Amino acid sequence: MKEKIIEIISDAIIELNEELDYEELENVTPDTAIFGGESGIDSLSLVSLVVEVEGLVNDEFDANVTLADEKAMSSRNSPYRNVTAFAEFIMTKLGEEA
Repeated sequence: MKEKIIEIISDAIIELNEELDYEELENVTPDTAIFGGESGIDSLSLVSLVVEVEGLVNDEFDANVTLADEKAMSSRNSPYRNVTAFAEFIMTKLGEEA
């Protein structure tokens, strides 16, 4: 399941990056930074990415999870910091849904 979620996130980042053209997002890996720190996307792009991934995850896993979480957005250890952290956050949310 984790591999499929990472694939969904990666595909969504690649699609988003067609508009953004960030060099660091050209070759997405599990360690690719998404948000926060010196590299990564801005908050508006993060919201777009989260909404897109949420829809794809809900379709793929026939679930109804919400990934745009205010607590997570302001968390010191953001689940949006990189692809792996985001995938783990999604797996937790899917587990809560089950």
